[in-house]
Amino acid sequence: MFHHLAGWLRADDDARLARRRRWAHWLGRNWARVSYGFRVEPTWLELNHFDVPMPGLPAEFVGLRIVQLTDFHCSRQVGVSYLQEAVALAQFQQADLAVLTGDFIHKGYQYVERVAEVLGTLSAPLGVHAVLGNHDFSVRNALGIRRYRQLHQAVTDALTARGVNVLRNQSVLLRRGDSALHLAGVDDLWSRCCDLDRAFAGIDPEQPRIVLAHNPQTIDRLGKHRCDLMLSGHTHGGQVNWPGLGRPMLSKRAKRFAAGLYQHNGSYLYVNKGVGFGFRFRFGVRPEVAVATLKQA
Repeated sequence: MFHHLAGWLRADDDARLARRRRWAHWLGRNWARVSYGFRVEPTWLELNHFDVPMPGLPAEFVGLRIVQLTDFHCSRQVGVSYLQEAVALAQFQQADLAVLTGDFIHKGYQYVERVAEVLGTLSAPLGVHAVLGNHDFSVRNALGIRRYRQLHQAVTDALTARGVNVLRNQSVLLRRGDSALHLAGVDDLWSRCCDLDRAFAGIDPEQPRIVLAHNPQTIDRLGKHRCDLMLSGHTHGGQVNWPGLGRPMLSKRAKRFAAGLYQHNGSYLYVNKGVGFGFRFRFGVRPEVAVATLKQA
């Protein structure tokens, strides 16, 4: 009897020891992930390339390279030196066109001039063009409630003064030789100032076009408007793509266009994961500089 009791106690001890080891392993693994997500990934820039086939693309624009930066969130946490690194990486790509798709600051007026100075060093043969994000309008949710009523104008003025063309429901004609390509930009969806009809006014519906829109869900508002490529940001890719959990920071609707290249209703959409962050944590969603190359469909 005592022999069986001792055996049962040893088995129970072994089971408890195994559970403790599993718990320690789980805790250690996830603590390492948390440490990595806080210390390493938030500023570990990734360079991503993708091709976009475009029907009717003029021969002069075949092979056109577009470098995209977005979601800078310049603040005490996202400093100038890191943003300079991102701009340097973008400039090194020697793209034909540079685009910036919003959220230049995180909140308030304090960092408007600083981020504009950094981005003012970026250049491209066909120019540097931008649209505003929800943080530039000081809007934090889809309700569109603003804290700083004129913040968007301050951001626009600071960027414009450094040679960045801010497109506010406008389009510009990019020329190469005798050919042209339309680039349109719209205000952020949450600002309630987004006006696609105004942005596309006067554009030949048969001509190919690229659209800059901070929020990728803007693509659902296109209606009958042609859009060959929409470049967006806003989501940060969810900032977290945790094993077994996915992207818990994104709503079900936002997960439709979380990060990367999509095809939607005949349009291509690229959702850039952004450079900065609202809170210093990224896991499985490195910040990025993206380069698109246009191809003939």
